[in-house]
Amino acid sequence: MKTVILDEPGRFQLVDTPLPVAPGLGQALVRVRRVGICGTDFHAFKGDQPFFSYPRILGHELGVEVMSLGSGESGLKPGALCAVEPYLNCGACIACRRGRTNCCVELKCLGVHTDGGMREQIVLPAAKLHPSPILTLEQLALVETLGIGAHAVERASLQSGEFALVIGAGPIGLAVIQFAQLAGARVIVLDVNEGRLEFCRRLFGVEWSILADRDVVARLKEITSNDMPTAVFDATGNRQSMIRAFDLVAHSGRLILVGLMQGEVTFHNPDAHRRELTLLCSRNATAANFRWIISLMEDGQIDTTSWITHRSSLVSMIGEFPTWIDPRSGTIKAMVEVDGT
Repeated sequence: MKTVILDEPGRFQLVDTPLPVAPGLGQALVRVRRVGICGTDFHAFKGDQPFFSYPRILGHELGVEVMSLGSGESGLKPGALCAVEPYLNCGACIACRRGRTNCCVELKCLGVHTDGGMREQIVLPAAKLHPSPILTLEQLALVETLGIGAHAVERASLQSGEFALVIGAGPIGLAVIQFAQLAGARVIVLDVNEGRLEFCRRLFGVEWSILADRDVVARLKEITSNDMPTAVFDATGNRQSMIRAFDLVAHSGRLILVGLMQGEVTFHNPDAHRRELTLLCSRNATAANFRWIISLMEDGQIDTTSWITHRSSLVSMIGEFPTWIDPRSGTIKAMVEVDGT
């Protein structure tokens, strides 16, 4: 079967690999039909993704079709279209025992710590498949991205009416925006790219947007009547942005780091202490997040139609991938059609 491997930073290779073995107990053999490309994949390509080693088959945002099932699995049927929860957890560690499977001690995420879905077929735990008889393959491939935002907003315990600042209007930031709005927050978006801010205004009706080259603090004080946002989400994965985010949080507020970078993030302790700032890190999502998101999408409460700006086949992706990293490409979300090789 056709498989794309990231051999080393900056170099993909198309190879022919053996078909998977038949699924075992509690497993499912699936045909990978759509793969969404996200910031993690871009960082892996550039060589600065934490928790990553080469060579690696990328692909963790997946829309798949069930081909066959192993013994002991009756909840799915061949032909079912599913989103994939790509976080393979141990089920026994302290995090798993507390229901926090998203940050399992032994966590292996498809396409990051173990080989992912940039291939035609793969065997997965059936419990990690979330079916929908309504959603398209592209919608299903976007559930994981939405899950990152949903989990971050859940971590923040947003209250209706509070000001929430979302820094970074890439796909993860867009997901945070949607769920912050569902929670009733008054959302402000900050980004370095005016095109992405316009996208947020047009798609989500965001009332307040700030270009990062402006006096951000002054603009935030103006919007919040001098209070500053009580919840700040950094979805950039950029070290300088994450450090500056500490200065944008209101007294008694909280900072939620959604993006991830390779290195240290520092802050001025007296200033953070004076404001009794709460720092939260948000990682991945849970099965409950996946089920909730699918129900919202099926009910039409979340629309991702405009998210996908670039499409490619598995083969042509190799040449097109580097162009998607360039901000001038206008890429919001790229989607790989594996069954259109």
